[in-house]
Amino acid sequence: MDQSAAIQETLAEGEYCIIAVQGVLCEGDSRQSRLLGLVRYRLERGGQEHALFLYTHRRMAITGDDVSLDQIVPVSQDFTLEEGATQGWGYESLSYGLPVSPDGEVYILGSDVTVQLNTAKLSLVFQLPFGSHTRMFLQEVASACPGLDPETPNPEFQWLSRYRCTEAEPLPPSWNSALGTWTGCARIGGGGSHLDDLRPNGKGLFVDQSSRGHDKPDNLLTRQTKSKSAMTDMVRSSTIMVSDKAHILSMQKFGLRDTIVKSHLVQKEEDYTYIQNFRFFVGTYNVNGQSPKECLRPWLSHSTQAPDVYCVGFQELDLSKEAFFFHDTPKEEEWFKAVSESLHPNAKYAKVKLIRLVGIMLLLYVKQEHAAYISEVEAETVGTGIMGRMGNKGGVAIRFQFHTTSICVVNSHLAAHTEEYERRNQDYKDICSRMQFCQVDPSLPPLTISKHDVILWLGDLNYRIEELDVEKVKKLIEEKAFQTLHAYDQLKIQVAAKAVFEGFTEGELTFQPTYKYDTGSDEWDTSEKCRAPAWCDRILWKGKNITQLSYQSHMALKTSDHKPVSSEFDIGVRVKNENLYRKTLEEIIRSLDKMENANIPSVSLSKREFCFQDVKYMQLQVESFTIHNGQVPCQFEFINKPDEESYCKQWLNVNPSRGFLLPESSIEIELEVFVNKTMATKLNSGEDKIEDILVLHLDRGKDYFLSVSGNYLPSCFGTPIHTLCYMREPILDLPLETVRELTLMPLWTEDDGSQLENPMEIPKELWMMVDYLYRNAVQQEDLFQQPGLRLEFEKIRDSLDTGMIDTLDILSINNHSVAEALLLFLESLPEPIICYGAYHNCLECSGNYTASKQVISTLPTFHRNVFYYLMAFLQELLKNSEKNHLDQNILASIFGSLLLRNPSSHQKLEMAEKKKAQEFIHQFLCSSL
Repeated sequence: MDQSAAIQETLAEGEYCIIAVQGVLCEGDSRQSRLLGLVRYRLERGGQEHALFLYTHRRMAITGDDVSLDQIVPVSQDFTLEEGATQGWGYESLSYGLPVSPDGEVYILGSDVTVQLNTAKLSLVFQLPFGSHTRMFLQEVASACPGLDPETPNPEFQWLSRYRCTEAEPLPPSWNSALGTWTGCARIGGGGSHLDDLRPNGKGLFVDQSSRGHDKPDNLLTRQTKSKSAMTDMVRSSTIMVSDKAHILSMQKFGLRDTIVKSHLVQKEEDYTYIQNFRFFVGTYNVNGQSPKECLRPWLSHSTQAPDVYCVGFQELDLSKEAFFFHDTPKEEEWFKAVSESLHPNAKYAKVKLIRLVGIMLLLYVKQEHAAYISEVEAETVGTGIMGRMGNKGGVAIRFQFHTTSICVVNSHLAAHTEEYERRNQDYKDICSRMQFCQVDPSLPPLTISKHDVILWLGDLNYRIEELDVEKVKKLIEEKAFQTLHAYDQLKIQVAAKAVFEGFTEGELTFQPTYKYDTGSDEWDTSEKCRAPAWCDRILWKGKNITQLSYQSHMALKTSDHKPVSSEFDIGVRVKNENLYRKTLEEIIRSLDKMENANIPSVSLSKREFCFQDVKYMQLQVESFTIHNGQVPCQFEFINKPDEESYCKQWLNVNPSRGFLLPESSIEIELEVFVNKTMATKLNSGEDKIEDILVLHLDRGKDYFLSVSGNYLPSCFGTPIHTLCYMREPILDLPLETVRELTLMPLWTEDDGSQLENPMEIPKELWMMVDYLYRNAVQQEDLFQQPGLRLEFEKIRDSLDTGMIDTLDILSINNHSVAEALLLFLESLPEPIICYGAYHNCLECSGNYTASKQVISTLPTFHRNVFYYLMAFLQELLKNSEKNHLDQNILASIFGSLLLRNPSSHQKLEMAEKKKAQEFIHQFLCSSL
């Protein structure tokens, strides 16, 4: 979550928080959480100045009330921010791991980056989370540093004077010279001066101007982190950082020659590596929103041999509405501590990474002695809940390099309910397609899950047992006829049909189903629903040199209605032989030296013209072609045309958009056309067309031009409310020119009799969806919270655009699919139901129902009609809350961000605004309309 919004609320006019990152301030053994914000101030005379604002904060800073200003450090000319203190330790070029410090402690590679902030007298050390956001933060800080041009005036930071203490007191002697003309300090809250606490470690609040005139080091970010972590017997986490190799690969100077070297090294990997087995523990546990109540060692430490690597996943960490809508939860820390205290007692472990999406959490630990060989750690999340984004369902993943083997660990929680196996299949495919990891070389395209040597997939996959009644399932379990029962397992059936997990392997199920039990016992579900037992919790793998040693459940743990599952593997990892590696590298470089620089790269393309017929809203179309390289290695990239910000239009994507080709090699390129809410309106109006020219550029070579054309079928999705009200005929039955004219019609158009037909009070398409839900789904459990099926959305869209009103009933469309289509329709509106012009008034009067109704009365007629129509429908749903489990808070949360949108660049609501928007909608759900 972006916490810069909370900082922004504390700033004065003219001050802007560019980016914020949560870190830890380190002083000896002390670790204190801090929120670091890079703040920009634009000067009246032109130019700008920057400062780092440091805040103490609550666990997750949502509003300005959650943070308290602790310290300000101006980004002056003697300001530096170095990734790691050198302390005289050496650096190895292109190292896969990190060296050992003089006192014998290892540097650990992975989740945290240690940075040192320096001015003339000030020195602070922070640990920042490893990943692309921290890299972006450091890049922004580097860009903010004043130049070394002697003609550039020194920053004066007069704008920071408002943060000085009202009464200046003597400063500690060690700070007098460092502060220069700044002898005051900022005040925290309403209390008095904190000068007594001012110390060089950064505690207490002060403004550090530092004496001017010092030369700035040649490189702000001189080297990658080499932090030293204290490995205690009890704590099994550690500082983790980027390797030198990662830094070198991310430098701009890493050009074509280096890419060729790297490609040849990958090709010849078997010449300088050997296979070594490492023991991996993989565990998954759906904890049903419970806090840890028992020791986890029966699950995590059941073997005599200590694992080398732990991959531990949780689902349903927190089932509260707060966790669902605001993403923060204290359960994260509780379960992290429980796991850390239950790792195998015969080894010391370092935490490499923790990643969480609402209730889905994944932890990665390694033995201390292996930490130096972990690199290129990235973590990502994909929500597959309602509208394809909510994090109640989805997946989290951590990818990393272990020696020279790439490994990806995925923890997923797929859609629930026995009949929803197609939705589970879709969730799996969405996670595979949308999970992308940044590479340390920014010129390379993101990595997907499939682009790894080893993939470990764990989680509550939620596949059930079908065709058998509950009693028959229990009888087979009692007889331990697990293989007979497994034949009816949905996951087994779907894998056999190649619908999911193609190429993956799962071990034999020799344990009874892990769901559903009465909490605190080993008894099957005795609730009213009496769920049939099922193997919901699974572990699968894909890759070479993998041997499964065990696959079991752990009945001793009774905290949840699920039982935890574990599997241990011996995984063959490629380990580098340094002597052979150097020899191979030398051979590659000698070979490259023989190449003549005069050679010009040249490629041939299998196709240069592409036509996409009948493109539809949110329906992907793909065309592909092949690039075949000639005799010279080449680097290719699709580049921007003059005066354009991107190499292609928004509805087009090229995958991959850049890459490297060895001599006589080929690569397949896919052109993807996908129209969403951001571009549909302009395509409807004719302001944009499915037409573009792509420029394929070869480094040191020529450019190739590709033509893209096609036609877009107009849709009610992305069409303004007032336009739809004037369309009595289905949008696809109208001439394109009529669609264009109506789409461009001003919002406040009055019915002056000039229109071909009188408008409808609300769009017929909206009525069709709401009417269907009113007739079929008012008692549907989890309505607007459970996602629908993508194929069904396409049928709904086509029914709305063609006016085939009976199609939804004839096809027996899933209620959740229609509900999601309604939300997507509201999201796609170029002007929201509550117009942008009324946005701020709505937030101001949230809590005052009379004033809120007055704001609604000022909306254009069609928008006002739709608003009250939707509110009436939602009130009908609330009358059936005992069946559908909906309440005012849930509906206000879901519809608040759809009906009220921030007019500033049409961006998503900040958290404070989101709460006010929910409160505004909540009034209409609880009151008479």
